[in-house]
Amino acid sequence: MPAVPADVRPRELVRLGGHTMGTTWSVRVAVPVGHDLHALHAALQVPLDRVIAQMSTWVSDSDLCRFNRAAPGTWHPLPDEFAKVMRCALRIAQATDGVFDPTCGALVQAWGFGAGGGTPGVPSQARLAAARARPGWRQLAWQTDEQDILLQPGDVQLDLSAIAKGYAVDLVLDTLQARGLPDALVEVGGELAGRGRKPDGTPWRVLVETGSDEDALLPPRVLALDHAAVATSGDRWHRFDQAGRRYAHTLDPRRGHPVEHTAAAVTVLGKSAMEADAWATALTVMGPEAGLAFARAHGLAARFVVRGRQGVEEHLSPGFEAALAP
Repeated sequence: MPAVPADVRPRELVRLGGHTMGTTWSVRVAVPVGHDLHALHAALQVPLDRVIAQMSTWVSDSDLCRFNRAAPGTWHPLPDEFAKVMRCALRIAQATDGVFDPTCGALVQAWGFGAGGGTPGVPSQARLAAARARPGWRQLAWQTDEQDILLQPGDVQLDLSAIAKGYAVDLVLDTLQARGLPDALVEVGGELAGRGRKPDGTPWRVLVETGSDEDALLPPRVLALDHAAVATSGDRWHRFDQAGRRYAHTLDPRRGHPVEHTAAAVTVLGKSAMEADAWATALTVMGPEAGLAFARAHGLAARFVVRGRQGVEEHLSPGFEAALAP
């Protein structure tokens, strides 16, 4: 692709936004004065719509839903973006021994959190057992020739909700880059990534979420994002209460149940929003103690906000601490 000619007009900071994947998206981007914002908005919606068309569990004719309905033993060509996300998801599944599991769709539905799952609630033992008995990520197989082809071994239910929004952030940034707009901060459903600088030369600075109603007790944590992304997972978002007990939407695929004693928030800083999104979920499932140990051992920049006996506490990996903006 030929390089986009440099635009020498002065730049201004503009904000664009809209709806996608059941949530909102927003972009703050440095553009030449007088830039056609209507055309730019339309161009940014295109990759977001493509993620839905390929990976949504809510759109019945998406590539992912068609795969989930497919007959056992059939092979399915994947669009390039779908294949890229699946490869990343399976790498993290392998690295975490299934703590992160892109084949947890039936389990998500059983608890009522996903498309077609109904009202969130504790499932019957029979329904839970049936969901857990389905083949998992280890039974998936690939063929690669001119296109990636994925095997449906039978009844595998993919769910990429814990990684697709992050990937959408990366796609929007790539779209801006291709249009000669390399300086931007992009957010989709709370997942963030930034490249370049504001028109005044300062970095994109974001305040890290705590996920706690007691966040005033913690020092504000600010990150400067330049070719970096940040994602946060926790129990404040998407949960339900039943019989006096709270159930978070983050499921532990190993147990088939929502994560217990989940952190109020787990934040991961990474090079791509796709990876940060997935790792935030994986570390949440591991729990504060094991998750922080994993982050330290594998060089992940992570922050855990937990509710301790003395109130809200935070625990930072060395990588996260080093990345904090002064």
